[in-house]
Amino acid sequence: MATQDLSPEIAENAESKSFRYSFKSSKSQEEIFELLLEVDKWWSGIFQETITGKSHRLNDEFLFNAGGGMHYSKQKLLDLELNKKIVWLVTESNLSFLKDTNEWDNTKIRFDISISGGSSRVTFTHEGLAPQLECYESCTGAWTQYMGELEAKLK
Repeated sequence: MATQDLSPEIAENAESKSFRYSFKSSKSQEEIFELLLEVDKWWSGIFQETITGKSHRLNDEFLFNAGGGMHYSKQKLLDLELNKKIVWLVTESNLSFLKDTNEWDNTKIRFDISISGGSSRVTFTHEGLAPQLECYESCTGAWTQYMGELEAKLK
């Protein structure tokens, strides 16, 4: 496998209305899907996160708090396709370091899992996290850290 195939693909351009991070994994689609449903196993360990609630069935909700109160968001499990897709809707947010503290409201956090060249491909998308948002630079930086950690777990 070529080295370039192992590096993540990050899409963040002026025309994009979303942030996307994609990588390959040696794990099965089933293993990846199960890990992603355990939100505290991939969205933690960097900024003193606290995650409460559930995220296994449609309409389950969980709360995410990080950075000593700098980030609060509430996510609702909106779409679930076994071993292929998970989508959460951000129903509430308070990012206290921004002028518009609820910039994440009504954005979607999405994972797509597919097979590509004999490996699993994981594509993370934060739909609505667009370059014109105040949060874009710091939020995409944080997402890149979280996805890098997830990628390492799923090698």
